[in-house]
Amino acid sequence: MLIWGRSMQVVAAFIVDLLVGDPGFLTHPVVLMGRLISWGEKRLWDGNQGPTRQKLAGMLLVVGMLTITYSTGHALVLNATHIHEALGMLLSIWLISTTIAAKGLWSEASRIEQLLKVDNLLEARKAVGRIVGRDVNTLDQADVIRAAVESVAENTVDAVIAPLFYAILGGAPLALAYRMINTLDSMVGYRNERYVDFGWAAARLDDIANYVPARLTGLLITAGATLWCLDAKHSWRILWRDGRKHPSPNSGISEAAVAGALRIQLGGESRYQGSVSRRPYLGDPHLDLVPSHIRQAMWLMLTSGFLMVFIIWGVSVLI
Repeated sequence: MLIWGRSMQVVAAFIVDLLVGDPGFLTHPVVLMGRLISWGEKRLWDGNQGPTRQKLAGMLLVVGMLTITYSTGHALVLNATHIHEALGMLLSIWLISTTIAAKGLWSEASRIEQLLKVDNLLEARKAVGRIVGRDVNTLDQADVIRAAVESVAENTVDAVIAPLFYAILGGAPLALAYRMINTLDSMVGYRNERYVDFGWAAARLDDIANYVPARLTGLLITAGATLWCLDAKHSWRILWRDGRKHPSPNSGISEAAVAGALRIQLGGESRYQGSVSRRPYLGDPHLDLVPSHIRQAMWLMLTSGFLMVFIIWGVSVLI
């Protein structure tokens, strides 16, 4: 009964995210996580410390943030369940839904596509700047499309499959803990002068947490390509050929699978805070990048999510 009840919560949470997304009248838990991380960083980061002490301080930040997040989620669900079992279930569903961002990602990417279709490159640059960390002021149309497709592919792991994966393993508390790991990496997991040591633990833990979900996502994207009559065979081939070329051990998996399915090439040169970053190419440039590729990547993202919840439901039925 435990796996059945949890699986139904996960399925319901995915549906809630698709229907409701991030309502503006509520403070999103990720916002609270960001504030908590900033509070911890102010107390632990010290530029005068050596690399070893910086790493230890960063590890303390990670342990502290995860302890607070998991224990808070567990206490909230437990207390709600003590009041009424249905209340505990509803709270779990809502908390899990806040760790998923399929609707938000769809909305952001859809806006970029629409702006490009009406040749509003200036606003499209601003819109893509909301979902990528690279410099966007000099991007041409192809660069904007590439950035959007790469972001959708990468976030299919972070914002859809991984939260569902950890929710089925450990319910809302573990899903929230995963989102904290992801938020820590996005805030302090950089390899710049300030965070190269302090953010080391956050970056490594994010790599570990996403290892299985990233590879599962690659398989789901390839399966989704079959359903949408895209090039699933090429997706599979590029996944295995180029998936490990990316500097990240995980990001390249989903990006390569999407590149292969759409028969496009991702990767190459980007700018971050004025510095040029050259990443290996993923996929082959059979087709020029056009705005509709963003829509196709979005459908692969959404289909991967539906396939994941179908697998969760199916396994729970068998068990």
